[in-house]
Amino acid sequence: MLIPEIIQKKRDGQALSSEEVHQFVAGVTSNEVTDAQIAAFSMAAYFQDFNTQERTDLTLAMRDSGKVLDWSAEALNGPILDKHSTGGVGDTVSFLLAPLLAACGGFVPMIAGRGLAHTGGTIDKLESIPGYNTGHGVDHFKRVVAETGFAIVGQTTDLAPADQRMYATRDVTATVEQYGLITASILSKKLAAGLQSLVMDIKVGNGAFMANSELAWELAQSLCSVGSAAGMPTTALLTDMNEPLANTAGNVLEVAEAIAFLKGDLDSKRLREVTWALAVQNLLLSGLCADENEALRVLDDAHRSGRAAEIFERSIHGMGGSVDVLSSFDQMCSKAPVIRPLFPPEEWHGKAILKLDTRQLGMAIVALGGGRTFTGQSIDHAVGCSGWMRPGDICHLDQPIAMIHARDEVGFEAAARRIVDAIQVGEPQHFVAKDVIIKQYKLPQAHG
Repeated sequence: MLIPEIIQKKRDGQALSSEEVHQFVAGVTSNEVTDAQIAAFSMAAYFQDFNTQERTDLTLAMRDSGKVLDWSAEALNGPILDKHSTGGVGDTVSFLLAPLLAACGGFVPMIAGRGLAHTGGTIDKLESIPGYNTGHGVDHFKRVVAETGFAIVGQTTDLAPADQRMYATRDVTATVEQYGLITASILSKKLAAGLQSLVMDIKVGNGAFMANSELAWELAQSLCSVGSAAGMPTTALLTDMNEPLANTAGNVLEVAEAIAFLKGDLDSKRLREVTWALAVQNLLLSGLCADENEALRVLDDAHRSGRAAEIFERSIHGMGGSVDVLSSFDQMCSKAPVIRPLFPPEEWHGKAILKLDTRQLGMAIVALGGGRTFTGQSIDHAVGCSGWMRPGDICHLDQPIAMIHARDEVGFEAAARRIVDAIQVGEPQHFVAKDVIIKQYKLPQAHG
C-alpha cells in the first residue's frame, strides 16, 4: 500500500493492519516517508486514535527501527527492569531507585532524556557530575550495567530512531498529546533497551504534563496494556506533582540531595514515598520479591546498609565520574555565586501556604538559567532552589520561603518574582493535605 493510502485509511477512522503500521514506520526510518506525511499521519491519529492492537504494532515497529539491546552475552543473574517518569519538578527518583533496585538483585539499564520547559532532565543532572559521560557507546553502557547493576545514558540514534524523527515532527505540529503516539514513543525506547518489566510513574497536577487524573489514568491504562502485550509486563502509579517532589530543584542541587539521601544524611518524605512505592512495584513485577512486606524489608536494608550508596558510586565512576563521588561531590561540583534566602512578604505572616503553582516554580529554575525554553539550549548546572516551604507550612517573616541559588542578582530577582507569584496563602484551617500516591494500576493477572 502507498504511504498516502495508509494516512487516508487512518484519517477515515479505519484500523491499520500490522503490516501497514510496520510499512509506515519503516518508511520513516528510511526517509521514504516525508516530514509532511509524518505530520499528516500524526494529526489523523490525533483525531481518530488507535486501538490497542495498533498501539502495540506501532510500539514494536518503532522498537525494531533500530538496535534492540541483547543481554544474553552478559549472563545477568537477575531481571532487567526500569521505571519511567512523565516528568516534573524536583524529580530525583532515578538516582535513588536505580541503585536501590540494583542492591536488591535487579539490573537497570536506564536510557534518559534532557529537560525542557519547567521539567528537569536526568541527563542534565548527571552532566553536573564532573567527568560523567552520558554519551558512552552501547558496549560500555552494557558493561557498567553488568558490573554495577545499573547505568544511565542518553538516547542514541541507534535506539528507536523512528521515534526520534516522529517526535521531532509531532513537537512542532501540536500532536504530542495523542495517547497512542505517547505510548509508542515511551515504550519503544524501553523495549529497545531490552527490559523485562517496567513501572511507570505518571505525574498528575499543576507541575506535570497532565493535570487531570482521569486523563492520566487513561494514559496509564494504554501504557500498561501495550507494554504487557509487547512482552514487557508494565504497571503504573499516578503520583502527585502539585508541589516539588524533592527538597531541591536544579541540576547540582538535586544530585547533592540524592547523594545525601543515599548516605542517610537527610530524608525527604515525599521523595522517599514515591521512590519506595515505585521500587516495591518493580520488585513485585520482576519477581524479585513475593509480596509487599518482603519488598519493603529488602529496600530498607539496601538503603540502611549502604549497599545502594556504594552501587551508586561505582556506577558513577564506571561512567567517567569520580571514584569517590559520595564524599567529594560537594567539593568538586559547581556552585552558584549568589546563594540567598527569599523571605515572605509581610502580609503573609501567620498565613498558611495553601497551594503552589509547581509549573511556575519550575519556570523559576528556567529564569535562573537552569532549564531550557528550546531544544539544544545550554544550561547553568549550578543554579536552582532548595529548602522549599510546603503546602500546610505557616509563614513567618524570619523563615525563608526558599533558598535561591543564582548566577547574579538579575537571576535572583527573576526567580524570586516567579516563586512569590506561584504561592497561594490563606488561613491555616483552609489547608487540605493531598496524598502523593494517587492511584495504582494493577495487571489483570494480579487479580483473583
